[in-house]
Amino acid sequence: MKLVRNNSPLYIQVMNIIKDRILHGMYPVDANIPSEPLLEQEFQVSKITVRNAIKALVQEGYLETSSGKGTRVIRNTSSSKLSRLKRFTEVLVEEGHRIGKQPLRTELSDNEEGTEPYRLFGPQALKIDRLYLLNGKPYIHYTHYLPAKLHGTADVLKIQSLYDWLEEQGFVPERYRDEFAVSPAPGAVREALGITAGQAVCLKRSRFAYGPGDDLIEYSVGYYNTDMHPYVVNYDV
Repeated sequence: MKLVRNNSPLYIQVMNIIKDRILHGMYPVDANIPSEPLLEQEFQVSKITVRNAIKALVQEGYLETSSGKGTRVIRNTSSSKLSRLKRFTEVLVEEGHRIGKQPLRTELSDNEEGTEPYRLFGPQALKIDRLYLLNGKPYIHYTHYLPAKLHGTADVLKIQSLYDWLEEQGFVPERYRDEFAVSPAPGAVREALGITAGQAVCLKRSRFAYGPGDDLIEYSVGYYNTDMHPYVVNYDV
């Protein structure tokens, strides 16, 4: 994997990718992450870059290093920026599930008048389609709409964390609003999720992310195949 040469330091990019893999169960708790030479080879970076990334994750409490024993994952939950509640993917990982991401496509969309993307962003927006996999099977289909000026800034299909990438571009969400509904899934979504017309009703989640001055940064629509797993919210008291 070749990292994007942008304003974000390379070690931060490596750190975010490793953290994302931890949070999504690719590197489980009590397991070792790949060795430094393997990470250097994968990301095509120097030894000092990998070591700085690991050092940052040790300081954040995700990893523990031990001489001769490698680097072990000791925590797989985060202090979410979105709320005080645990993220849904963290709940799934704690239950023992494997969560993966699969990029589908990215394009500069032509928004039709009368649609929500047109109302929010005007005639054009950067549109990104992604799948979340639950234990290797399609579970959630997400379509993200972002300001059109972000088109061409990076290979968004290689981005591990959408919100980390947005922050690197200077778009820092400060407020979120989620809306939930039960809705038929569009044909393309049904096909991507591998569900039949009889299973076409999904949990629909719409997210609005706002920056300073309440400027809209992102609008996304997710369809969850709750026949595979219900949407869960755990409350810590």
